[in-house]
Amino acid sequence: MTGRFHRRALLAGALAAGLPFGLAAIRPARAAEPGVLRIGYQKNGILVIAKQQGVIEARLKALGHTVKWVEFSLGPPLLEALGLGGIDLGQTGDAPPVFAQAAGASLVYAAAQEGAGTGSGILLPKGSPIRTIAELKGKRVAFAKGTSAHNLLVATLEKAGLTYGDIDPVILAPADAAAAFARGSFDAWSIWDPYLAIAEGGEGVRVLSSATDIARPNTFFLAHRGFAEARPEVLAAALDVLDGVARWAEANRGEVAAILSKGTGVPLAATRRAVDRANYRIGPLTPQVIAEQQSVADRFHALKLIPKPIRIADAVWAAPARNG
Repeated sequence: MTGRFHRRALLAGALAAGLPFGLAAIRPARAAEPGVLRIGYQKNGILVIAKQQGVIEARLKALGHTVKWVEFSLGPPLLEALGLGGIDLGQTGDAPPVFAQAAGASLVYAAAQEGAGTGSGILLPKGSPIRTIAELKGKRVAFAKGTSAHNLLVATLEKAGLTYGDIDPVILAPADAAAAFARGSFDAWSIWDPYLAIAEGGEGVRVLSSATDIARPNTFFLAHRGFAEARPEVLAAALDVLDGVARWAEANRGEVAAILSKGTGVPLAATRRAVDRANYRIGPLTPQVIAEQQSVADRFHALKLIPKPIRIADAVWAAPARNG
């Protein structure tokens, strides 16, 4: 893992350890840059592929736009930047937009990738005696606050009849958690790919539960509301390109793994493990996806982790109708 990525992870951990998106509610948003689409991305997924291929730049050139890429280590700081107007488009898991919307961030759900859940899970370190979810009671469990791993952990506990108060939470950004997990500093780790795929390669590491068995973790492409309203044709064009990238990725997983490994520095074997189980298909938010995301929001509100109930449907973007 590079030093640059580790430093960014430390910053992300500091943000995630406090109230997610607190700054979004008190700082004025920055204005969008004329003629520029600013995209926030993480070290996984089709945004990395699109960046390596330069396909969004090629498409938006005809619309008089360039592309600026901004890297983040996890979803909460990415959506903090989106809410503040620092970026225009980004992709995260299910929990970050819930916290962002609850904090009043100006965002819209632009598209979704429906997850199978195979790329998220709860890991146990070498030598762990834990065999069942119920045995997490009283244990130290690590996760990044306000992320899909946070939601997965809470849903997993619910399935076993446990509550969030039954564990000793350890709030860590993924890069820091990876190092601590290797040292055996906590009892379990809720995490997503590629961190999950990397850790799975460790001696004696076991998967206690996969999100497939608990709660399907959809991911979302989110846009700043002001950008989506002012330049819907640019957003629609970028999403159309990403749909093409997704279709290509589904059919060319070997090449995808090579591209992602080169673009992120994650070892090829771990990248291939993550790629083989990923779903890259993109689509609009269906009623089912909206309902699933609403259940995530309701779960966090019931736990009093967001201050008020929110309605996901209020933040779903209506794409412009295509001509012809």
